[in-house]
Amino acid sequence: MSASRRSGITDELGPEPGRDGPEGSGGSEGSGGSDLLAALLDGMDAALCAFDADGVVTHWNREAERILGWTAAEAVGRQGFAGWAVRSADAEEVEGRLMSAMHAPGRQVDEFALLTKDGGRVLVRTQSAAVRGPDGKPAGVYCAFSEVHAQIDLERSIALSEALFEDASWGVVLVDADLRPAVVNAHAARALGIGRTSVLGRPLGELLAQGVEELESALTHVLAEGAPPAPAEIWVSVRTPDGEKRRCWRCGFVRLASPLAEEPVPLGVGWLFQDVTEAKQGEQEGSLLRFRTNQLHRAARAAAECEDPGEAATVHLDFALAGFADHALIDRVAGGSVADGAEAGPVRLVRVAATPSGAPGPSLITGQAGLPVRYAEGHPALQCVDRIGPVRASVGSVPAAEAREWALARQWPADAVHALCAVLRSRGRTLGVVTFLRGAGRSPFERGDAVYAEDVAVRIASALDLAEVMGRE
Repeated sequence: MSASRRSGITDELGPEPGRDGPEGSGGSEGSGGSDLLAALLDGMDAALCAFDADGVVTHWNREAERILGWTAAEAVGRQGFAGWAVRSADAEEVEGRLMSAMHAPGRQVDEFALLTKDGGRVLVRTQSAAVRGPDGKPAGVYCAFSEVHAQIDLERSIALSEALFEDASWGVVLVDADLRPAVVNAHAARALGIGRTSVLGRPLGELLAQGVEELESALTHVLAEGAPPAPAEIWVSVRTPDGEKRRCWRCGFVRLASPLAEEPVPLGVGWLFQDVTEAKQGEQEGSLLRFRTNQLHRAARAAAECEDPGEAATVHLDFALAGFADHALIDRVAGGSVADGAEAGPVRLVRVAATPSGAPGPSLITGQAGLPVRYAEGHPALQCVDRIGPVRASVGSVPAAEAREWALARQWPADAVHALCAVLRSRGRTLGVVTFLRGAGRSPFERGDAVYAEDVAVRIASALDLAEVMGRE
């Protein structure tokens, strides 16, 4: 425990109450004050010592004993640090700088090399300030000190915290135990599309349109089990003035616990994230391109083994469906083909192949009767022939009954909601149209899908053209 001239503590740097004053002036109140001061000093995280105006050590707490090894009984009452806590060669300079704080305004910070009881040296950082007596005059000096490396570690932690919440190039959010943001850095606020103060205390469901359940599940897991062993990639939808934008965030989580509690008390979760949407989309596009290239290669090898070119056309169609569409149709121009620039009446299309509308299976050859399909004017397939280029169509956001009517009116399976038509071209002529259809569980066709459909259409057109030539021969 701390020590002073008698019990380890003096109420000031002068005599203890009741010792040099009139009898009974200190009483039990003075003793209680000394005990309280002793408890406060011993409970400090920093080492503390004090000197009177003559440079005699008057206070020495437990942390000072831990750092240097000298007990309070051995330290209190010594004249300065010379010969025991400081090398004799350094004693004059150290004591001069410490005692100069008695006449200096505010606190002064120094670094000294002190000696431990076992002869080692410890570099400490000190904060010294004057202690005033009842008359306001300097009565001594108190000195709080800690090991430099511990102080540097603390400063680094504070600097890191400030840098994360100001200059970090990734989002940092402190989420409290109720899963509400408590602190947000500038990068995270920009990613969420909202101001730093506006986001505080709001439920995550108000900040994100999609992905909230997955994110809250991850935060709850971290609060209960601790940080996961690796980052997690979470897809979310962020509300912006231009509508919802889907983003992929690579997230790391750490559980925050109070360092002041005897048992870990969760304060919340530190959530760090980085937007990797472009990288993930690049990976997905690369993977999709490899798969489609492989499908084209496999289809070409399988079609090469078909004796009937018409069968080869359906082989290309079946291989193209995998992961791309739910249904597909091949419509041939009635009469064989349409040459570019030829003046003719309205183009009529005959269904020559289609995928089964019920259970999945290989495409079926149809159209032996040669009857044209009842396509209304402005049908996407007819537009495709007129433009000699791909045409995309989608029913949009409508009730299921209207979507069904939309598909049936275009002579497509009832569950089709997205369509992509690609023209069949061979030897400078238009042979027909291949149509790919998707159901409600898939996204609309995009430009990249149209490029793939054109690759498939080229192979189907070559097979149909070969079948026509062989038929004439």
